[in-house]
Amino acid sequence: MSVTEASATSTAPAGSPARPRIVIAGAGPAAQALVRRLIRTPFAGAITVLSNRDDAPEELLDLALLPQVSVRFGQPASFIDAEARRVTTADGLELAYDQLVIATGSAPAHAPIEGAARCLSYSTIDDATRLGDAVRDVTRVLGRRPLGILVGTGTAAGQAEAVLRARGVRPVRTTVRPAAVLPTLAGSALPAAGIVFDDGSSMSGDLVVLAEERVARDGLAATAGLATAAQGGIAVGPDYRTSVPGIWAIGDAASLDGVRLGLLAAAATAAGACAAGLLQVCLSEPLADAA
Repeated sequence: MSVTEASATSTAPAGSPARPRIVIAGAGPAAQALVRRLIRTPFAGAITVLSNRDDAPEELLDLALLPQVSVRFGQPASFIDAEARRVTTADGLELAYDQLVIATGSAPAHAPIEGAARCLSYSTIDDATRLGDAVRDVTRVLGRRPLGILVGTGTAAGQAEAVLRARGVRPVRTTVRPAAVLPTLAGSALPAAGIVFDDGSSMSGDLVVLAEERVARDGLAATAGLATAAQGGIAVGPDYRTSVPGIWAIGDAASLDGVRLGLLAAAATAAGACAAGLLQVCLSEPLADAA
């Protein structure tokens, strides 16, 4: 079996009761967390994950080995027929669903800064632990508190600043976007030495954190008639339901009270609450017609 065909679904024998079908559009951390929560519940249906990635990272292959789960690599969702409860992929594959979860995440609003790979990044609340661990490692290498440079505005930058301060870093924050990230001297254990701006001015530090604006990947909303937030993102309620029955959204594709959901709830927390709601609905609603 090729990577793009990798799946591990079991086929129900003839005459067996129909199983509820959950389709998840997206295969990032929020989608993965949701699958893991669902398989730990009494849910006995089938779960299909639509990934836009042609490659098969280890974490997705692990999910594809689960008996209830099918992962379709390189098959991002492109259209939703909410009335018929069918989703179509970019390659024209049609899948019927009983419940659909959109977890397509977000994307940077701007082109990457030159040398951005040398930086730490903060885009969702799940990045807090990783950022804290990185600060600890830099502190150990330096033998002192590091000087941090924080680039960004808005909620993400505010959260990143709070994490840095909690770890003993007093960040110097700039809202001006730099032209490039400066590398450290050869042989240094630290990847970034500072930033330089378009006018040639610069700032020096021990670490650089980018917490720049991101935009929700919410293009599926229009195809299904879903309500969206003014700042972007599929509008959801506290239970992660969208404005259309049978469709849910979690992760950075969703917006709660106008804020990207990834900045409000950790992936595991959102996945747990969404899984509970999905399970309740799957046990109470009639199933859609089979594909």
